[in-house]
Amino acid sequence: MAGKPKLHYTKGRGKMESIRWLLAAAGVEFEEDFIETREDLEKLRSDGSLLFQQVPMVEMDGMKMVQTRAILSYIAAKHNLYGKDLKERAWIDMYVEGTTDLMGMIMLLPFQTAEEKKKNLDLIIERAKNRYFPVYEKALKDHGHDYLVGNKLSWADIQLLEAILMAEECQAGILSAFPLLQAFKGRISNIPTIKKFLQPGSQRKPPADEKFVAHVKAIFNF
Repeated sequence: MAGKPKLHYTKGRGKMESIRWLLAAAGVEFEEDFIETREDLEKLRSDGSLLFQQVPMVEMDGMKMVQTRAILSYIAAKHNLYGKDLKERAWIDMYVEGTTDLMGMIMLLPFQTAEEKKKNLDLIIERAKNRYFPVYEKALKDHGHDYLVGNKLSWADIQLLEAILMAEECQAGILSAFPLLQAFKGRISNIPTIKKFLQPGSQRKPPADEKFVAHVKAIFNF
């Protein structure tokens, strides 16, 4: 029997968090080998583990996989979370790219100056309410099912819930104008594997604080 996937990243969210979410939702147990120092990162680079000298990296099925999108699509396909045909996969990809854009903006906030943070927080809230969430609200309404694509849980649903929770950390009540998304949040949060991941003590990581930001800057030298 193959061993558990091993995730190589810092002890924080970043680009690895969506990978943690997807594995957890699929019911896959995983191990984490945290990068704690600059030396840990350099060791991975020097031993050839990082194809493009970057993390995240996931050891899985005999591969050392890099590039977040490639890792996520592999996991989604392996665990039947990537649609039943090419058209469904295309819709899942579009929905995932939208949430990736929104989450990318949120992810950068802790690394910005106070002035940049205020300006970009306002932009994130505006974009979430006017560009991103209306799309998913309409998709649920038009589709008429509990999930975004087909009538089955997919990668798109899992990542949308992650994006919703991140947006709510930026502004409580950000879903107030989106009743279908509120209901969606409740439904997807109660799927047993996801509910377990949302409990205290899981491998889900907290938002980045100042101490973690300083730690990451030291490791990656920026």
